[in-house]
Amino acid sequence: MERPAKAFDLVPLFAALADRTRLRLLNLMRDREVCVCYFVEILRQGQPKISRHLAYLRRAGIVSTRREGRWMHYRIEWPTDAKASAILDTTLTSLRADRQMQADLARLTEACCQPQRFVTLQGAPPPRPLEATGSNA
Repeated sequence: MERPAKAFDLVPLFAALADRTRLRLLNLMRDREVCVCYFVEILRQGQPKISRHLAYLRRAGIVSTRREGRWMHYRIEWPTDAKASAILDTTLTSLRADRQMQADLARLTEACCQPQRFVTLQGAPPPRPLEATGSNA
C-alpha cells in the first residue's frame, strides 16, 4: 500500500519570508546564483549575520548551495509543492516594487560590472544566471 505524500509545511516558509534581510537575500537570488561575499557587500551586513539568514532559508527548503573552491554559492530552490511555489513566486514578484530591493539589485549590477571597486569582492566569482550553472530551475 502506497503512503500519501507528506503535505508541505507552510509554517517554515512563512517564517523564512517574515524577515526583511531574508527577503533581500531572496531578491538578489531571484534568477541567479550568488556568492556569499556579494550578499555581505550589497546588504552591508556582517558575514556571520548573512550566513545565519542563509542557513534559515536553507532549513525552510527554499535555498540551496554549491561550493566552488573556497566560494559558497546560493540559489533559490523552488518548492515542488504548487502552493508553496506560488507563495514564493508571489512574494518575489511583489518585491520588484520595493525601493530598497531595487537599490540592492542596482548595487549588485554595479558590483558585478566593477568588482575592483569593492575590496571584499577581489577574486570572487561574479553571480551567474541559473542557466549558466547547469541548474534545472
